[in-house]
Amino acid sequence: MDFRHPFISNSKLLIGYGAFWLLASATLIGIATIVNEVPFSLAFVEIFTFIILYALIGAAIWYVIKFSTLEENSIIRIISAHLIAATIIVLLWMYLGAVFTKIFHPLAEQWLERAVITRAVAGYMLYIGFVIFFYAVNYYYAFKEKSKNETRLKALVKEAELHALKSQINPHFLFNSLNSISSLTMTDPQRAQEMVINLSQLMRYSLKHDQDEKVSFKQELENNKLYLSIEKVRFGTKLNPVFAIEKECLDAKIPNMILQPIYENAIKYGVYEATETVDVITHCGKQGDALVVTVSNAYDKNVISKKGEGIGLRNIRDRLQVIYGNPHLLKVVDKNDEFTVTLTIPQNL
Repeated sequence: MDFRHPFISNSKLLIGYGAFWLLASATLIGIATIVNEVPFSLAFVEIFTFIILYALIGAAIWYVIKFSTLEENSIIRIISAHLIAATIIVLLWMYLGAVFTKIFHPLAEQWLERAVITRAVAGYMLYIGFVIFFYAVNYYYAFKEKSKNETRLKALVKEAELHALKSQINPHFLFNSLNSISSLTMTDPQRAQEMVINLSQLMRYSLKHDQDEKVSFKQELENNKLYLSIEKVRFGTKLNPVFAIEKECLDAKIPNMILQPIYENAIKYGVYEATETVDVITHCGKQGDALVVTVSNAYDKNVISKKGEGIGLRNIRDRLQVIYGNPHLLKVVDKNDEFTVTLTIPQNL
């Protein structure tokens, strides 16, 4: 818990506090001299001295508030603490006010003796006003701290969700790759070795950028070219990656590992059952402040019977929802013989 006085941590609040009491003093002095025809010297010494004194002494009421919060103390204890603090502050205020008044305006001594009760009542009333003010300040600071904690908590939850989504991608791909390597070890050991080398490089990239939410499109593209080279070993001439990338796209930021499920989807439903070469075409361009990536592939509608979206595309939608708050940044178009996935990534958030 932070016990620093708000006047120390917030200079604007201190300036506003001082300006309020200076203005209040000037207003009361004006009323006393103009309306009540009190001599200016007496009005200045009496009002200015006592007002400023209470403003200085009353600042200590903050600590009574801080140690007597409504949530952590009983009503009796809070009332007792404030009665004791009010009595101490009022007595100290009256004593110091009388001393300063006698020093700067000795003729006011008789007036001071007649105004003891009135001044004491005024002192307690001022204390109540200070209590209300400092309770409001205390709850304002508590609200700000609560808001900061909620923001930090949401960030932690968001990070946990993203890690959970990423954990679904890597094992899924690794499982498919190991199956491919296993099938090649007996039929084509050299190609199996090539896949193992490429897979190790790909996994190294995945581990290296696991803690980074976003990378450049160039990095993500190179990573997926490596992935496609692994699958190229498996499918040979059936898989033909084609890239049409505008230069301005390369430095754009994109969530890492977000394109790979799209290529997995294209290979699973377009290349796997194909008998001829399938072009997996990637186009990337800028539209305003957004990066637009389109991946399309042909497929045989007589072979493929697919309903809905697989776990990979759902995973992308979930990540876009967590990162950008918009799952509709992924669009899927199925033309019965061509499947197109369009990914729109905002750049200026």
